[in-house]
Amino acid sequence: MVQRTIREAFSCGGVGLHSGQRIGVRVCPAQRGGRYFVRVDLPEQPVIRATVGAVCQTSLSTELGQGMAKVRTVEHLLAALAGCGVDHARIEIDGGEVPLLDGSAGEWVKAIAQVGLQELPEAETPSPLVVKQPITVQEGEAFVTALPAPRLRLTYGIDFTYSAIGNQWYSWSPEQERFEEAIAPARTFGFADQVEQLRQAGLIKGGTLENALVCDETGWLNPPLRFANEPARHKLLDLVGDLSLLGLFPQAHILAYKASHKLHIQLAQALLAEG
Repeated sequence: MVQRTIREAFSCGGVGLHSGQRIGVRVCPAQRGGRYFVRVDLPEQPVIRATVGAVCQTSLSTELGQGMAKVRTVEHLLAALAGCGVDHARIEIDGGEVPLLDGSAGEWVKAIAQVGLQELPEAETPSPLVVKQPITVQEGEAFVTALPAPRLRLTYGIDFTYSAIGNQWYSWSPEQERFEEAIAPARTFGFADQVEQLRQAGLIKGGTLENALVCDETGWLNPPLRFANEPARHKLLDLVGDLSLLGLFPQAHILAYKASHKLHIQLAQALLAEG
């Protein structure tokens, strides 16, 4: 369990899903401090740590905050860092939302692979949370459960009335499949009949057919899919990003069904409470 950072900094820019603003990100090596954001566009450049305690909002994305400084839609970048084994990173951002890029974690993963990883033998290695009894958070029929298990496994189920999606499941273990290949390429998705309502609410201003899969009652508006069950894999990607706020992934089988960022974070909070 050696701690790692990236070998050198890399930059990436794009449009925020909800804000519609163009935002630049520079991910830099860090010797300690975990994964954290720095709002370089604000006075005094406040630091926002990527921890469960920093979560301040979970509506259609995960948002972190420190005082008045906030950064939203952090889940894809954090999933890429954690999924690639980057324990420490300084993320400099010049706006309040991480850019969506192509709607997946794929471009972040490619950038990490290009610069490579560096081991930090001097860094203190924490122990992962070991789940010893089932822990469940639930809202209606949606739930997330952590079950005792010898190693990490994530399983996600979704169920939509849209025939293009329907009922899908995907189960992933990092020991059996590489995050970079099985999870990172899966793109965010949405529904054509909800676009106008969400935009009137000030959301998805930056969403397009180039950065999100969109379907209606008849099928996908912008095929082809990268996986037959790409929506289920993307929900699992979101879960990876949200659980990364624990620092290390827990030793558990995490089972989610029709869940949300809200329930992901509630489970992370419950895991911390159990300690």
